[in-house]
Amino acid sequence: MKIGDKVRFLSEVGGGKVVGFRGKDIALVEDADGFEIPMQIKELVVIETDDYNIPTPQQKQKKAEEAPRAKSDVAAPYRGKTPTPPNGNISQRSMANSQSSVVNSQSEIKGGDILNVYLAYVPIDIKQVSTTPFETYLVNDSNYYLYYTYSNIENQSCQVRSQGLIEPNTKLFLEEFEKSQLNDLERVAVQCIAFKEGKPFALKPAVSVELRIDVVKFYKLHTFQENDFFEEPALLYDIVRNDQPVKQMYVSAEDVKNALIQKKDVQPARKPVRQKEQRNAILEVDLHINALLDNTHGLSNADMLQYQLKKFIEVMEQYKNQQGKRIVFIHGKGEGVLRKAILDELKRKYPRCKWQDASFQEYGFGATQVTIH
Repeated sequence: MKIGDKVRFLSEVGGGKVVGFRGKDIALVEDADGFEIPMQIKELVVIETDDYNIPTPQQKQKKAEEAPRAKSDVAAPYRGKTPTPPNGNISQRSMANSQSSVVNSQSEIKGGDILNVYLAYVPIDIKQVSTTPFETYLVNDSNYYLYYTYSNIENQSCQVRSQGLIEPNTKLFLEEFEKSQLNDLERVAVQCIAFKEGKPFALKPAVSVELRIDVVKFYKLHTFQENDFFEEPALLYDIVRNDQPVKQMYVSAEDVKNALIQKKDVQPARKPVRQKEQRNAILEVDLHINALLDNTHGLSNADMLQYQLKKFIEVMEQYKNQQGKRIVFIHGKGEGVLRKAILDELKRKYPRCKWQDASFQEYGFGATQVTIH
């Protein structure tokens, strides 16, 4: 039995939700009218469990402020030892929510043998997103226990910010941090080992995932979305999705520079722009990146976009004086980034030319036809 479980009374009519414990034998049950009733645990039966409704420190503080002083003795929701941040400081607010609650056993959830793990950032005051501190959580959406470490990465070294054990189907508070600490969190790593206690289980591989956190998102309200794990909006990053660790490409500026230098020196790696002259005098130019380069290793999306635009401009410069010439640039549908960039270039450098979507029957939505004027 744990905080958040819905229970019924065995010896009398009624029931409610477990909101805390008093000692090892008494549970505090909140009924439909909001009153907390102390009941012996042996006189209760769990009818529904939902570990993700365990209050966060923010919810706990809000409830403590709104509730009478007599309710402030309710045990806090966190299980296990509270992680200590690198500087050794824990805010009074976080400390007040770091006590352990009594957990006798863990019930398993259907489908929970597939490992899903998330890293979550929750603003303490969503209405003041530009200045508010944030809380970090690890969400274990599985029937497995997890030994974990949470670290930030600077250059090639790691600094552990939190480590410990998180129980099945639970979210665990890791730390609270201020906006001034965001730069330390630009690159973080989460490592996990999954297991079950006292029962056989399918072996899961050890997880080690490095993430690049976009710190700009922490200043934007729409970044924080409604989710299944928190009552307030949160920013969630996948660590493990359906048993598969998430691999996020991280390319440093130095790597990009070296890749561009290498491509400049090795000419055979490039392909000529694929052009096809049709009978009706329409020239086709394929701008898909795999049609332009043999290998895109080390290039970011921005680098590839610039290369595609360079080839577009080379073709336009070659035919800009051939009035009436029609050229179809095949850019693909995708997210429309390349198409928009092409249209911007046409408006800025070739305003006298005319352009339109190419034939849908031949190219779908993935091509633009330009007529030279």
